Amino acid sequence: MIARKAFILRRPFSSFGIVVVLIVAGLIWNWRVQLQVFPSIISAYTAKEYCSCRFVMNNPAEYCRSYVKQWLPSTINEDALNKRVTATGLGRESTAQWEGPRQGCRLSSPVP
Repeated sequence: MIARKAFILRRPFSSFGIVVVLIVAGLIWNWRVQLQVFPSIISAYTAKEYCSCRFVMNNPAEYCRSYVKQWLPSTINEDALNKRVTATGLGRESTAQWEGPRQGCRLSSPVP
């Protein structure tokens, strides 16, 4: 006990750094599932919102691109003939398809 107390008194910044690293590691472990899912949210949001903007609300493409623009980069590929939008962001890809005037746009299930 005395040796630990002496270490903390001799090296307060190192002790503080170790405590901060342990807290951050604990938070990452606690939120590991949410952190794994986060990259998919970016592409899914972009595909779904762009599809709704273009095909449900009938807005121009440039307006919809600025509407869904985020801080994190993503690419949008539009298939106007089939009313399908594919968005890629943070290495994940999502596709949204226009279902009809009453259903709107729907995200497609990702292919593993």
